[in-house]
Amino acid sequence: MSSALDQHREENASSGVLHDIKARIAAAGVENIYYQAVTITGRVVGKVVPADHIDRIAVRGVNQHRTAIANLQSTRDGRLLGGGTEAAEYTAIPDLDTFQVLPWDNKVGRFFCRLYEPDHRPENAGAALATDTRGLLKRMHAEFTARTGLELRTGTEPEMTWEGPGFVTTSRPDQSPAYHIEHLERYRPIYQKVISYAKAMGLDMIEGDFEDAGQVELNWMYDHADLTADRLVTYRQIAKQVARELGIECSFMAKPGTGYMGNGCHHNWSLWTAEGDNVLEEKGRHDLHLTDQGQYALGGLLQHTPGAMLVMGSTVNSYKRYWDAGQFAPSRIDWGLDNKTCTVRLSANGRLEYKLPDASVNPYLSHAVLLAAIDDGLKNQTSPGEPTVGSSYLSTAPELFGKLPLSLGEAIDAFQGDSYLRDALGTELSDLLVDYKSDEWARFNSAVTTWERDMYWADLP
Repeated sequence: MSSALDQHREENASSGVLHDIKARIAAAGVENIYYQAVTITGRVVGKVVPADHIDRIAVRGVNQHRTAIANLQSTRDGRLLGGGTEAAEYTAIPDLDTFQVLPWDNKVGRFFCRLYEPDHRPENAGAALATDTRGLLKRMHAEFTARTGLELRTGTEPEMTWEGPGFVTTSRPDQSPAYHIEHLERYRPIYQKVISYAKAMGLDMIEGDFEDAGQVELNWMYDHADLTADRLVTYRQIAKQVARELGIECSFMAKPGTGYMGNGCHHNWSLWTAEGDNVLEEKGRHDLHLTDQGQYALGGLLQHTPGAMLVMGSTVNSYKRYWDAGQFAPSRIDWGLDNKTCTVRLSANGRLEYKLPDASVNPYLSHAVLLAAIDDGLKNQTSPGEPTVGSSYLSTAPELFGKLPLSLGEAIDAFQGDSYLRDALGTELSDLLVDYKSDEWARFNSAVTTWERDMYWADLP
């Protein structure tokens, strides 16, 4: 029986797609190609290969040390996460349908890759790499669709912060500059370049606005969850390139500063049949409503939100969004009808907005967790409870699904306590996430911050 690696190689070798890509390479004058993978934290890693080796690489792939999937991160005691220095490499095989020519340099192209155990291993030879989050999402989504007949479609709202000479934010005290066209004009060189490059790389850009303190949000059309995740990673790479060209900086840090809005990455989602019906929406009704299937899916998401926070709020800094009062981030696990204070908002018939993910999220992991939670809710017909009316921040209603973790440490504990999510992601990936984030949490707790110096250095006597 052929392995997953063999099947991917055979697919690439027999597909007519490679012929078309080679024609695009020749027409654009591409000389080098990035073969990209995405780590557990969302960082892009890979290799560059001369374009004239595409026939070989499309089938053989490229190899990297498997600890690259954990950013070659060592723990405080010197342990290399993801297998140690003695670990075998993984094999990265390109998904041919992800080929793009970089619009800022047509001599360079790129592929996204899926990752596999090398075929020389005595055990699990050619199996899908358990810690490949991109490959995991593709497998989970295909299995979900085969079993339920449903497809998860999503659109993300990637807020981010830009800083540099000439890009200034001004506003009156206690007033936000959000939606101010004057600020969009100040940031016009940024959004023009980002939109231009994004459209060239296949993103259907639809709208954008200025929000707060250098924060710009640009959106593209929703689509199959796998494609949305790829496009978010592409968007981040585009933003970094635009910052280089303009001589400024950009960041997807969740909370760059105190007293203004953090960088969220709300996930808007819906479920569709092969016939093109959205099962969250009852046709013919115009009042805000959610079908029974939609409520079950929502109930599953709310139920697993505590465990999901290790993914949705994946850094120490993520939790500053939830502590800084009055900045629109959720503070409890609930849902509402067009209620921006809630964890999940029914923003329009047929569309639910999950507000917990932030701009530093790994989109493959966030979508995998989203899909698993939805699936569990559908299976068990989980009720989401009644929608919150009025401000969620002032609500005294019982919290049906427990407390929202408000630190990375609490999120680690909640994830470890959710056996369903751990099983959905697999033991190896779940354990690696916990190891990686536990070390990050320990490093933070042992670091002395500027805030502590300011508070305590001269406090006594």
